[in-house]
Amino acid sequence: LSSAESDKYIQNQRKLEFAGFQIEGEEQDVLMAGIPVTSGPRVILCSAFSISQEELKEKINADSELTITRRSSLVLEGHNLKIDGLSLDGALTIHTGDDTYVTVKDLKVQNKGWTLTDLPEDDPSIPEYVRIRGYTMTKHETAEYHLYEPGHFVIQSDGKVQKLE
Repeated sequence: LSSAESDKYIQNQRKLEFAGFQIEGEEQDVLMAGIPVTSGPRVILCSAFSISQEELKEKINADSELTITRRSSLVLEGHNLKIDGLSLDGALTIHTGDDTYVTVKDLKVQNKGWTLTDLPEDDPSIPEYVRIRGYTMTKHETAEYHLYEPGHFVIQSDGKVQKLE
């Protein structure tokens, strides 16, 4: 399971690069339970955010500053979510509702983020669906946005959410 999950992260890294993101840091595999997995970034692009390259390019402004470090984790979910500048060094999740229009405008996020943590072998207290993965994600610090109210919003560079009239 770990290598399939890692492959999905790598696929989403390539999608971000295609859309204009610069990935900062050296790419290298990390061994988790003896299985090589990507060092990151760990990126989840939910189908509600984008299902095609064309849609991805419409939602991410390639002319803006777009950087993400290898240690970062990013989750994007929302039909009406657009990125117009993002600098990420850590963890960021954005979830939006169907009638919620959100633009991320020059957002800068730096936090402790998430790390991969090896699981101890033969620990019966760990559920099998977690053990099969070989590791867990330790979430130290995350910038989280859950916007479901209908309307138009901007997530500003300082992380504050502004509702537009």
